Amino acid sequence: MGRFGKLVIPSLAAIVGLTILLNLGFWQVRRLAEKEVLIEQVEAGLLAAPVAAPAPADWGRLSDVDDYRRVTVTGQFKDDHVLYYISLSDPVGTFGGPGEMVYSPFETDAGWTVLVNRGFLPYGLPEDRKKIALTPPAGDQTLTGLLRLSEAPVWTTPEPDLNARMWFARDTDAMAKSMGVDLKGLAPFSIDAEQQFTPPGGLPQAGETLVRFKNDHLGYALTWFGLAATLIGVFLAYAATLLWPRKKEHSAEAD
Repeated sequence: MGRFGKLVIPSLAAIVGLTILLNLGFWQVRRLAEKEVLIEQVEAGLLAAPVAAPAPADWGRLSDVDDYRRVTVTGQFKDDHVLYYISLSDPVGTFGGPGEMVYSPFETDAGWTVLVNRGFLPYGLPEDRKKIALTPPAGDQTLTGLLRLSEAPVWTTPEPDLNARMWFARDTDAMAKSMGVDLKGLAPFSIDAEQQFTPPGGLPQAGETLVRFKNDHLGYALTWFGLAATLIGVFLAYAATLLWPRKKEHSAEAD
């Protein structure tokens, strides 16, 4: 087999690898454009007038564009709660640092239930003050807040501490189930109450939604394109050494 013949299999492998890497890079470019449009839509929704929270008939059509939408809902709180660990580095209100968000079931006047994030409690509160803060307001309530789609835990998410009723992922089904809430009428989202729903005592501190978007697509695209360029460079270097090998240098022994 000649020198060119020895390049057939490496060339085919390089073409396949290059095709895969380029497709992955261009896919990330498309995802970047889609994510930027989504971010624009969500940011516009944060400033829009609130709309009625999606009813059960609309739950199957919810998508990422609905996340952070301002919604309003009327009903009553149930006297129960779970806690969601968080650390506020830039709080809207007075309190920040490590603490927990208080989620309570809210039965709407339409008969379905949604978990409402009533706000933030910092660590280190006296027990009597914490007990008061954990008690939801009684009677009919009309709330306005941000719709937050349920968050599935990933393999790095710590397991919930059921004794402390502490969660590390906003998994509304699991959180509600731990409180004995019927999942059949449970919304696949929660509602973060806005700042004006902070009670007179100041806790829980409402309006502390962290509005953030994971948008690493440009970095991923550059990584794939970089690997593609590296593959081309490695292949060309290999081909050059195969087609134009260096001549061995001979040294004559002196008599």
